[in-house]
Amino acid sequence: MDKEIGLSASAHVLQSYRANRPRRLEAIFGRDWKIALPFVLPLVIIMAGLILWPFINAIMLSMTVRSLVTRTEQYVGLMNYSRLLQDSDFLTTVGNTIVFTFFSVSIKFVVGMAVALLLNSRMLFRNVLTALMLLPWIVPEVVTALTWRSIYDPIFGGLNPILMQLGILDRPVAWLAEPGLAMASVIAVNVWKGIPFYTILLLAGLKAIDREQYEAAEVDGAGWIQQFRNITLPGLRYVIIVTVLLSFISTFNTFGLIYLMTGGGPGGATRLFSILAYEKAIIGLRFGPGIATAFSMAPVMILVIFVLARVMRPDQHSNDNQRESFMDRAMGQVGRGLGFLLDLIFLPFEWLGEVAGRVFKSVVPKDKAGQPRLKRSQQQNMTLGIRMMLLIPMLIFVLFPFYWIIITSFKSDSQIQQFNSIYWPSPWTLDQYRSLLFDTPFLTWFRNTVIVAVASTAISVFVAAMAAYALARLKFLGGGLLTTLLLVTYLLPGSLLFIPLYRILTELGIINSYSALIVTYPTFLMPFATWVMLGYFRSIPVELEEAALIDGANRFVAFWRVTLPLAAPALLSVTLFAFTNAWNEFLFAFVFITSENLKTLPVGLQLLVFGDIYPWGKLMAASLLMAIPVMAVYLYAQRYLVEGLTAGSIKG
Repeated sequence: MDKEIGLSASAHVLQSYRANRPRRLEAIFGRDWKIALPFVLPLVIIMAGLILWPFINAIMLSMTVRSLVTRTEQYVGLMNYSRLLQDSDFLTTVGNTIVFTFFSVSIKFVVGMAVALLLNSRMLFRNVLTALMLLPWIVPEVVTALTWRSIYDPIFGGLNPILMQLGILDRPVAWLAEPGLAMASVIAVNVWKGIPFYTILLLAGLKAIDREQYEAAEVDGAGWIQQFRNITLPGLRYVIIVTVLLSFISTFNTFGLIYLMTGGGPGGATRLFSILAYEKAIIGLRFGPGIATAFSMAPVMILVIFVLARVMRPDQHSNDNQRESFMDRAMGQVGRGLGFLLDLIFLPFEWLGEVAGRVFKSVVPKDKAGQPRLKRSQQQNMTLGIRMMLLIPMLIFVLFPFYWIIITSFKSDSQIQQFNSIYWPSPWTLDQYRSLLFDTPFLTWFRNTVIVAVASTAISVFVAAMAAYALARLKFLGGGLLTTLLLVTYLLPGSLLFIPLYRILTELGIINSYSALIVTYPTFLMPFATWVMLGYFRSIPVELEEAALIDGANRFVAFWRVTLPLAAPALLSVTLFAFTNAWNEFLFAFVFITSENLKTLPVGLQLLVFGDIYPWGKLMAASLLMAIPVMAVYLYAQRYLVEGLTAGSIKG
């Protein structure tokens, strides 16, 4: 009897344990962990397998050297890093990287701010001008590099004749072949490519500033300089910090643009640390030293990423009554330092503005009371004319490469070689396009690019939409950490991952295949897409889903039939943005693909070059055909692309 009672009690305890187990699991893993698991699992697998593990593998591999005898990796600790301090090539590349980054970011910021201010003011054809100023952003990197290399060409290029006709030069200059000019030349190209990024984000920030503040300041007698210092800059503080730091990360890790233009030459004058890491690891097959070279700059990236993550994801639980933390004080110092730097940057422009204001007042006729005789409408028209005159040089700088691509692609080889009719084809011909389509594997490269871009975009957007919904709507353990890791991986440069990914793909046996690119492209497409979708999902009222759940729909049905259709603008935005980035990607395709039959357009175009012979007509025709699909996508959904970039880097 006692035994039966004991068995009955044990069964009751076991039954009670089983009944309460779901509650205990929910207390540990969160209320929605079962539902969230299928939504976030693909994202976690990709992040762990293609980002976290390669990163850890890279750290381990950076502490090894390859034995020439046993052909195995031998552990050497931090020796690869310590050797860099005595490596003259490395020290030179660090100096080059700092110079390239500082001047590129500074100039892009000043020019981007100027363009944004002009486009935010009263301007004729403002929408058209805005679209034109944003064109360099969508042009593939390889097209940018080849186009500017053609413009810089000392014999067949278009820059030397222009400067000689203006009397600035008395002889042709080899812009990319002279060490003293090469760095300035590639910085100018990086500025051209980066202006749209600053313009998009700063223009969005300017539109968010309350116009009444300017009207009140104008009533108080504040000039445009005082309004800029006291209203515009403080109002753009957050946007400026995010924009500059994002630009710093991408510029600091530049590879393809400079590699395609100069290869790091002449004499190492433009070799950045990312190019040196590639030369050591991939060309020299010294993976340990190569990764050590790439990871030597990791502390800088970690610091910038940490600050950016802190800015983009402030502590939501902080309040004024809490004690100021060390990080708050540090961020305050960063803000004050940035403000001081901005004052230094804009000080010359303020002086010029004051001088221009005095000149303007002295030129405008005045009445006996000293007031301008011009009517208000006349003053507005004159101001509009000044704005247009300021924007025209920037517009020429932005549009001239596109003009050069078009006219060169419609010239015959004899026109180009004989240097006849530099700025206009005479006669127009389709010879370059016929030769490109029928005498080269261009169509094969085009097909490969379409396959890789479409497949990787579909995978990235699908995984991103699922994960973003779970992070926005469901409560589960690790959701906040996963959101932060998404931001970190979004900012993680490809120059830190391509070497370990190369080894992993080789070990898996999928190197030099479509799979190598389709599998790795989501590492940089998916984090951004998830970040953007997360922001949009949070803006959709949750009551709509709750109504669907009450009507009997499960969570997946509510996501698929209610939330996802409402997020169609965001879905289109991230799809177009992901496709554009996959279409233009160069570094992974360059490293992971060696077969000519599998090369994508960004890599294939450089195969048209034979040694030092550049078939400029064919290259420009290929560049135009490669840029057309991206430009068509951009023109079709320009508003969504701009909103997507803004949401991903600022709103999210």
